[in-house]
Amino acid sequence: MITQGVTVETRCDACGGVLTRDVGQFIDRGRLWWGTEGACRSCPLAWCEEDSGGETPEEIRQALLSEHGPARLWLIAPETSPVAVLRALREVHGVTLAQAKALADDLKTTGLTGTLVEMELVAARLRQRSVMAAVEAEP
Repeated sequence: MITQGVTVETRCDACGGVLTRDVGQFIDRGRLWWGTEGACRSCPLAWCEEDSGGETPEEIRQALLSEHGPARLWLIAPETSPVAVLRALREVHGVTLAQAKALADDLKTTGLTGTLVEMELVAARLRQRSVMAAVEAEP
């Protein structure tokens, strides 16, 4: 399982105390999941939430990118089958063919960037279609 998380402290809206939140993304059974849980140090406020499919809430993505930086996905052999690349991109992102073509062009030239978990999910789908891809942390 690939996972990435971060702990964020903010002010509790209920009491003004310190609210500690653990947020993250992970891949389970070939799907992208996100989760968040939090607890206030001063009052009984606490929760736990996770979901799969769709988009990860931007607040969680930004916390991961701020803490860990972006990861870049690139093709090891850029001349691979465009059909396999397009299918993988459409599956993961749920985009139109035209949008997948634009993503494929980026993938072949500069690579795609996102959270480590997001890029590892795309890489896994590409590898399932015999397209060699690599993920690297950005400096």
